[in-house]
Amino acid sequence: MFNKAALVTFSFLAVAFGQQVGTLTAETHPSLSWEKCTTAGGCVAQPSGSVTLDANWRWVHSTTSSTNCYTGNTWDATLCPDATTCAQNCALDGADYENTYGITASDSSLTLKFVQPNANGKNVGSRVYLMASNSEYEMFKLLNQEFTFDVDVSNLPCGLNGAVYFSQMDADGGLARFPTNKAGAQYGTGYCDSQCPRDIKFIDGLANSAGWTPDSNSANSGTGSMGTCCNEMDIWEANSISAAVTPHPCTVQGQTSCTGDDACAVSSRYTSVCDPDGCDFNSFRMGNTTFLGPDMIVDTTKPFTVVTQFLTDDGHPELSRQHPGLSTAYNSITTDFCNDQKAVFGDTTDFQTKGGLGNMGEAFASGMVLVLSLWDDYAVNMLWLDSDYPTTADPTSPGVARGTCSTDSGVPATIETSDASASVVYSNIKFGDLNSTYSASSSSSGGGGTTVVPTTTTPGGTTTALSALPVLPRLTMVNAVVLATVVPLPALLAQLARSPTLTTASASRYLAIGPENAERSRCRNRFLFFRY
Repeated sequence: MFNKAALVTFSFLAVAFGQQVGTLTAETHPSLSWEKCTTAGGCVAQPSGSVTLDANWRWVHSTTSSTNCYTGNTWDATLCPDATTCAQNCALDGADYENTYGITASDSSLTLKFVQPNANGKNVGSRVYLMASNSEYEMFKLLNQEFTFDVDVSNLPCGLNGAVYFSQMDADGGLARFPTNKAGAQYGTGYCDSQCPRDIKFIDGLANSAGWTPDSNSANSGTGSMGTCCNEMDIWEANSISAAVTPHPCTVQGQTSCTGDDACAVSSRYTSVCDPDGCDFNSFRMGNTTFLGPDMIVDTTKPFTVVTQFLTDDGHPELSRQHPGLSTAYNSITTDFCNDQKAVFGDTTDFQTKGGLGNMGEAFASGMVLVLSLWDDYAVNMLWLDSDYPTTADPTSPGVARGTCSTDSGVPATIETSDASASVVYSNIKFGDLNSTYSASSSSSGGGGTTVVPTTTTPGGTTTALSALPVLPRLTMVNAVVLATVVPLPALLAQLARSPTLTTASASRYLAIGPENAERSRCRNRFLFFRY
């Protein structure tokens, strides 16, 4: 995620957070069926699947009463005089998912509401994790696998972000590593991402109360001296206007805490162990301004399917030749693509410094947790996703324009009222063998629909392919990200033979194959396979 410092935007009259287990509210994870797929046996439903709410949203109170440990944006000085005592005194309780948080699940569908009125005021946004059991997150080892989900962003206006991503968290939420954490994954503990967020109330089983500074623009959140960092792969960050696919590597593997302004990237954006910017692939930012949006090729007024493939290759040397500007036929996120994009856009090369696609490949091999969220941005109003950003830059300069939203849009204080009814729906999650989670025929049926194939690549052999199947008309969108599978920074450059041409003014156009090519079952290059 680009910024999640203001992800927790509660407006409860009394809210608290902690690490012991409370008993005042029963914790019942909403069931969410998903499917495991093989090319030989097809897809099999996993009816035991469920989601759990992140700990930062939960009510935490004294272990001996209902007295809050954290109210508004301030810690209780008596219950929380220091980090360890606070963890001992505070109990993390269960959640009323629907009535308090606006989270509902039905069969294979999950709906996250933006603003949910409740008995204590209202809740804003949410973040949940897919569970393997009542006490552990589902761990996805992504290499040579495929991940698919349906999404409906039609009710997400400017300033909102419905995000699906993988975070390198502990399977048990840190329960085994940190003895003061008694709640674990069952209660949504152990979050981390590439921003090293410091708004997390408990990190490593300890309260993040030292140096806590209440936010000036939020009555309910603040930041402490600790942050929590890890590799992050953003499969899908989007609203109805714009979407981005972004790998964020780190120089460490697994959830790692940071302390202090330098280590947590407060004194400088790039001083932490993780890359906050990533190497992003946003079709609008790349120059294709008519690809994704309301009534465009990928019509965001309708649900569609996102398919991500993680292909691997372990023996191909990095190409040494450099492309002038972005004049090469890029259709995937590769090392060359990231190098050229950063140069043309004038972006900081922290992605390369933090290990690039090679380190992402290592994270994919180790296993990552699936995160599904909906949030607004108290830092920069989500302009980095859907508007001109930085706002001080010339919007005609390469990489500045990211969507059609106004630079005045996305202000949380405004949209939490004007767009309170916004929501996102995630459904039909599937995971398994390559080319097993979606039907090739479905993309070419429905009256001669169009198949769109964009790709994104990262070095070292892991590919991310996105496929979009709007209900009407039928359409398939494919992106790909390729990551390393062996040593850090092994390289792989995967490009389709019929790839579109990228230029400085129009980076990464998309290959559209109409009904005349529907008879072709697949397009193949050396490493990537995309069904038509």
